[in-house]
Amino acid sequence: MFYYLNGTVTVLEANLAVIDVGGVGYACHTTAYTLSQLQLGKPCKLFTYCYIKEEAFDIFGFATREEQNLFLRLLAVSGVGPKAALSILSAVTPDQFILAVVTGDEKTLMLAQGVGKKMAQRILLELKDKLTGTLPGQDGAAPVPLAAAAPGGKATEAAAALAALGYSQSEIGLALKGVDVEHLSVEEIVRAGLRAMVKQ
Repeated sequence: MFYYLNGTVTVLEANLAVIDVGGVGYACHTTAYTLSQLQLGKPCKLFTYCYIKEEAFDIFGFATREEQNLFLRLLAVSGVGPKAALSILSAVTPDQFILAVVTGDEKTLMLAQGVGKKMAQRILLELKDKLTGTLPGQDGAAPVPLAAAAPGGKATEAAAALAALGYSQSEIGLALKGVDVEHLSVEEIVRAGLRAMVKQ
């Protein structure tokens, strides 16, 4: 239907942005992250998803293709509808969501309103391999196959999380060099890698 909307922001409310395109105001359901990227009266471009049912035509808008892709991946999980997907992506940023899935952090997903333990576990089960195996493309770029940056399961998962956050494999290799991957958890390895990135 609509691939994106390119216009001027005229209304900003909780989980809602209205974009004026050629004199027509399009109401877009959106996330806290996308709202934080918008300013009243300023031009913007939102990537969209149209949800059509018998008595409704809802538009969901996202500031980046990455967030739009994560929304679509969530909709592919059994039992997750647009409202739940929007709630999850409003509770955490795209980077935090990817990190939570890759590291199996169900508590972070449960921060979203309406998401219980069973739904969080189902999301982790169905999306972990998909988000660990590839680096989401930026602005429509094709996914990049992810190779292990270091031997061992935990190091591979940590490398996948860092790649999903946008770091190159050379950067990841340098960041994880010297990290005690044997005794740290995946989340601790990722945090150590992020600290090393800042110093590079």
